[in-house]
Amino acid sequence: MKTNAVKSLAPNGLLAFTLIAGSLFSPLSQAQQVYRIIGADGKVTFSDQPPPQTTPGRVSTANTGSGGAPASTGLPFELRQVATKFPVTLYTGANCGPCGGARAMLINRGIPFSERTVTTSDDIKALQRISGDASVPFATIGSQQLKGFSDAEWTQYLNAAGYPAASVLPANYRPPAPAPLVSVTAPAVAGNGAARPAEAAPTPVAPPPPPADNPAGIKF
Repeated sequence: MKTNAVKSLAPNGLLAFTLIAGSLFSPLSQAQQVYRIIGADGKVTFSDQPPPQTTPGRVSTANTGSGGAPASTGLPFELRQVATKFPVTLYTGANCGPCGGARAMLINRGIPFSERTVTTSDDIKALQRISGDASVPFATIGSQQLKGFSDAEWTQYLNAAGYPAASVLPANYRPPAPAPLVSVTAPAVAGNGAARPAEAAPTPVAPPPPPADNPAGIKF
């Protein structure tokens, strides 16, 4: 049985290596937007639904799935088509060897991807909301989840999505810089000096279904 090396992140900031056996891939119904809401009483909640505009407090958003897709401007046509349908997002933690292996694999193959770092307790809670646990590396290809890093299995999913087997990126391509999973948005200030809630980002649209020609039989 093949094992995937992952790194578990505890809410208290402690890191522990674990081994997850077998395949741990499960499809998402659609890419999610996670909202971190701080109420007027200081209570923090996470929700996949934006709060009413009249709700006092602060709102921040977790960058997930297709909502954090790298810009496809300047990519070759076929690669741009695939990256638009099935954007790749990599979730990583600090001092994580398997995360480095996953990142290197995507870079060497020429996969345009965005990277979300999981370092704070809020990041960890958001990752748990998205993936169901707090282990990295974690990746999404469109709405497909990949937990733990296995070169062979990641290659299979990238092939099924239609990504080229070798890099076709232009020489001047530069990947986007890694960004925190949860970005805190400062509250807006009304004309009378009172704070009002920041506008929540719109929920991203789920990617379209893949073409019927999929010899691997993988669903995204």
